[in-house]
Amino acid sequence: MQQSEALPPAEEGSMLGRRNTPSGVCELDARYVDLVGQDTFYGWLSRQRDELFADELFSAFYRAGWGRPSVPPSLLATALVLQAYAGVSDEEATARATYDLRWKVALGIELDTKPFAKSTLQEFRAQLILHEQQRLLFQQSLELAKRQGKFGSQHSLRLALDTTPILGRGAAKDTYNLVADGIVAVLRVLAVQAGMRRGDRAGFVAWASAAGYARYVAEASVKGSAAIDWDDLGARERFLGELVADADRLLERARLARGALPADSPQEAALLDAAGRLSRVLCQDVERRPSGPVLLEGTAPDRLVSVHDPEMRHGRKSASKRFDGHKAAVAVETDAQLITAVDVLAGNAPDATGALGLVEQSEGATGCEVGETYADCAYGDGSTRQAFADAGRALCAKVPVLPNHGGFPKTAFQIDLDAATGPICTCPGGYTTATRAPCGKGRQVFVFPVAVCAACPVRGQCLSEPNRRTTRRTGRTILLHPQERLLRAARAFQHSLAFGDVRRRRQAAEHRLARLVQLGLRQARYVGRAKTLFQLALAATVANLTLLAGHGLAHPPHLGGHFGSATSAVVLTAAVVVLLLASSLTERGGRSYWRRS
Repeated sequence: MQQSEALPPAEEGSMLGRRNTPSGVCELDARYVDLVGQDTFYGWLSRQRDELFADELFSAFYRAGWGRPSVPPSLLATALVLQAYAGVSDEEATARATYDLRWKVALGIELDTKPFAKSTLQEFRAQLILHEQQRLLFQQSLELAKRQGKFGSQHSLRLALDTTPILGRGAAKDTYNLVADGIVAVLRVLAVQAGMRRGDRAGFVAWASAAGYARYVAEASVKGSAAIDWDDLGARERFLGELVADADRLLERARLARGALPADSPQEAALLDAAGRLSRVLCQDVERRPSGPVLLEGTAPDRLVSVHDPEMRHGRKSASKRFDGHKAAVAVETDAQLITAVDVLAGNAPDATGALGLVEQSEGATGCEVGETYADCAYGDGSTRQAFADAGRALCAKVPVLPNHGGFPKTAFQIDLDAATGPICTCPGGYTTATRAPCGKGRQVFVFPVAVCAACPVRGQCLSEPNRRTTRRTGRTILLHPQERLLRAARAFQHSLAFGDVRRRRQAAEHRLARLVQLGLRQARYVGRAKTLFQLALAATVANLTLLAGHGLAHPPHLGGHFGSATSAVVLTAAVVVLLLASSLTERGGRSYWRRS
């Protein structure tokens, strides 16, 4: 990492840079913090930064004797927090650290210091992800909360769980363009292995064109440049056949190229990755028939939607709301309103995936035991309840509503699980049955005889004519869930007065998710789930810190309001210029900042 100007060297032989002495930092804060505002997030961060991030926390990223001392990692960690708070790019963050008085006060650097380059900030972020320390800064926000007494040693946590969609960074495309993107990805790997320099666009186009793939490297998309009648099914199928033929030819070329590569080498891994993505697109979207390839009907399970971000998935937050990307899963302590655990799920994963892991992550991060967990009906299925029960944990979640097709709901039937002869079910008409039949996925249904249902006086309120599920007259069936006892207890609880408190506490997770979306979480900034986890964890860090600072309801600067408005920024920037000019005019015994080479 680049050495910072006017920053002290680290210990002899160590790459780990360290901050200035506390006395120098306090002098800077005393001079300018009133101008920035003691009650702003920047002023609060200037008082907390030394306690929040210590340089030694990041010592594993550095090797003794390798290069010159780095920019202090505590300074870079604080800069990442400010960047997420302001919602700015790496280039803008670097610029603000150079000229914005608010950032300089928060970072604890002198006015004439350019603390880091853009590449330094990017490399520090990459180190956090490479070492699988995406949650390191987030954990420090919880450590600060513990020191402030938010989580007492005897405190039993009450958590609320929820998820929200994250739109993926990669472009979700249809089959034609997916196949084309897969072909280009393989071509790029083969071109590099053939000696082509990375980033040489003209050279790559010439190489691919000579290999017979000119239309895939043109400026326009393959589908957009295709001169066919898209209303003609035959024309579409012929075009798809051409793409598949080119893909098959390229995959054969990749297979031959792999034979010349060392086994288990990075070159082989890169080629296998690109070829594997192309093969997967062909398998999931194309059906090969004797007459030629055609688009496969329906959507393949776990479908790859983007070659550029292969971890993106089709997802649904509801029956009508579809998205392409990932899901952010969070746990929120309902009393302190602090986020205690974060994770990124696949876009097509059920919301309850990893719910127990979030609870365990919260306990490890706070050092407190979780007493109760609250969630919505997406977490109320039987398997999730069973997992919590087996772990000895309490889960309070609404039971999903079962369809009844216009007849009596399941709750109108009396199920006795403790009958001497085994589980029995009594219908609203008063008939009891013990007959059960399998219905898939390890489940069973109670079956009422056809003759009994045919003569029942309330049949019209129970069954349609004929039964909607079959083409013949049949008796009513009632599902006996493997976790029926747990679900019955949950239904009884959700109709009690005590469930009102559960509903109110569960809203804490929704409020915190809204804050994360406000901090830019709706759109992924990076490709891949590991990097998106870093974005989520950093946003959660800012959400926690602003809450601890007393500004949990304040808007970040890029959304308007607060003291981060454009007017304030102009005033403070002008103040920096004035102060620097005054410093240069009164400087004695040294070169002026403005004449520095």
